[in-house]
Amino acid sequence: MNASVIGSEPYISDDEVVSRLPGMTKGNLAQLRYTGKGPKFYKPSPRIVLYKWSDVQNWIEDHAQTKTR
Repeated sequence: MNASVIGSEPYISDDEVVSRLPGMTKGNLAQLRYTGKGPKFYKPSPRIVLYKWSDVQNWIEDHAQTKTR
């Protein structure tokens, strides 16, 4: 696991997010960042993108569906 701990919750890489979400790819995650439709992320430098797993989980919960469209 690639996790950096600052405060009480570790930050995880996009690789870790992709490994925890079936069907998600790094490309999909990058597109969601670009369009502003993905989970909250942190960018401490131009080449580093980090997430908090709780932010990813909240994003998933915010997109819960009860039927198909």
